[in-house]
Amino acid sequence: MRACWPLLSLFVALLVSPAAAQTRDRCQDGEAQWAGQAFANAISIYSLEWSPFGSQEWGWETYLPLIQKELGTECAPTTPVFAETLSRFQARYALPATGVFDQPTFQVLRGVWQERRPFIMARVNGGPCPDPPPLSQLGYLVAEEEHADRLTRLLRRDVLDAYRRMVAAARAEVPEVARDHELLQIFSGFRDPEADAARCAEQGNCDGVRRAVCSPHRTGTAIDLYVGQIEGLGVDSTNPASRQHMTRGATYRWLVQNAGRFGFVPYVYEPWHWEWVGEP
Repeated sequence: MRACWPLLSLFVALLVSPAAAQTRDRCQDGEAQWAGQAFANAISIYSLEWSPFGSQEWGWETYLPLIQKELGTECAPTTPVFAETLSRFQARYALPATGVFDQPTFQVLRGVWQERRPFIMARVNGGPCPDPPPLSQLGYLVAEEEHADRLTRLLRRDVLDAYRRMVAAARAEVPEVARDHELLQIFSGFRDPEADAARCAEQGNCDGVRRAVCSPHRTGTAIDLYVGQIEGLGVDSTNPASRQHMTRGATYRWLVQNAGRFGFVPYVYEPWHWEWVGEP
C-alpha cells in the first residue's frame, strides 16, 4: 500500500490547477504517518458499498463538501492531512481515531448535522407537528425567484429576505451563479399542510425521506433550491448519480461554505433542501 502512494499523488497532481497545487502540497504534510489511511479513503470514496439512507450507494463523494466543512479542511480525502483531521473528529466523539472514513463516523456526522435543524429536533423529542404561520407572515416570491419546474409562491418574510441576500452574495462571488440565474431559484417554499398531506398520500412517498408526513415546508422556513440537475432526472431526484452531480457543482459547494452566514442549514440527503434557523 505504501508503495502505491507516490503514484496516487502524481495522478492527483496532474488534475489540479497551479492555484490548487499549494493546497495539495500543504495537505501532504504528515504523509509518513497517515499515508495508509489516506490511501484507504481514496479507495472507499468511490467504492464503498453502503446504504446510509436505505437505498444502496457506492462511495461517499456526495457527502464530501459537508464533511470537509465539518472537519474544517479543504484537503482532499486522498491526502494525509484529511485523514489526520478526520481522526481528530473521531476522537472528539469517542470513535476509534483511525483517520479512515467509515459508516459509524458518518452516522455521528449525520447526527451533528441533524441537531442543527430545530424542526427535526423538536420532532425527535416528541414535539407536535407545528401549525403553519399566519398568512400575514408570508411574502410572495417574484417570478425570477421561482423555478419553472415547480412553481411556489410563498415564504415567511424574514426567510425570504435572508434568501434574497444570500442569492445576491452568491451571484457576486460565484461565476457559475452569475452566469445562470436559474441556479438558486426556489422550486418549493411554503407548502400548505393539507395540500402537502394529500399529495404525499396520492404519490405514496410519505416515507420520511422523499416527503415526510410532517414537512418542515409547512413552517415557511424551508426552501428547495435549484442547484443543477442531470438531463432526464428531476430537480429533486434522489437518484445517487443525481445527488452526486449536484454536490459536485460550484453552487452547492458555495452554499455549504456560506449559507450559514444567512441563517440556512442543509439537509444532508437532499442537496437542494435548506432550512432557515436564524442568522448567527
